[in-house]
Amino acid sequence: MSVGHYENFPVASLLLPRPVRRAVHDIYRFARSADDIADEGRASPDERIASLEAYRAELHSLGTQQRPSAPNSPELARVFDPLALTVKRHQLPITPFLNLISAFTQDVRVQRYPDYASLEDYCSRSANPVGRLMLHLFGATEPDAIAQSDAICTALQLINILQDVGSDLRRGRIYLPQSELAAFAVTEEMLVRGEAGSAWRALMKFQIARCRTLLDAGAPLGRRFPGRFGLELRLVIEGARAVLRRIEQADYDVFGHRLILRSRDWPGILWRAIIV
Repeated sequence: MSVGHYENFPVASLLLPRPVRRAVHDIYRFARSADDIADEGRASPDERIASLEAYRAELHSLGTQQRPSAPNSPELARVFDPLALTVKRHQLPITPFLNLISAFTQDVRVQRYPDYASLEDYCSRSANPVGRLMLHLFGATEPDAIAQSDAICTALQLINILQDVGSDLRRGRIYLPQSELAAFAVTEEMLVRGEAGSAWRALMKFQIARCRTLLDAGAPLGRRFPGRFGLELRLVIEGARAVLRRIEQADYDVFGHRLILRSRDWPGILWRAIIV
């Protein structure tokens, strides 16, 4: 379902047709490296913002087709030289890339979300652009396809948040909406202590139900495409559903370690993706 830090990206596996596999690698490299700028290492917030602004400047130069022949750093060249070719070859829009930079910048600046609307807005920039770029690669830009893709990607981002409550706390962030924490009588102190009691379980059941509703809304997209890309989409959806089951099997305790899929889970996921 994903590789490395950028969890919601459908990696260019052998399932994807060869003509788009290279493009997916190039987009993934951009997304992962920008995500790492926001999250990894010991840079100060100002240094992270400056690095992300350099990415934004490169994207604007791609959009205007006035990009310098040699970027200011080898790291920028490693990311943007192949991306420039992919954007040109597939006529990709620049806005989804800029939206990703906006979300990663927000990761540096924002530590709390007052309500679901604010979190959903974040997801619309941190996850949904990836799905929209994939749709563009396959020539599917109809409104219903975009809506289904957005539902899947938002669900993936929310599932990521449920898996990463502990690691996000260590970075000083809480993505779960403050209004929903309050509604279920879950305090930040309880999160810090890793209390997975009845209040936490009720909150998690609510969160998981919302994720499943979103996955169900997006599921028809997996049958929209024939062949390997359709199977890849169905694997993403069924993998996400399996993660939700894993959280339930752990009695909603996501504090001790990140609940992930294991190799023995994948035969069942593949079977469900084929027969769904």
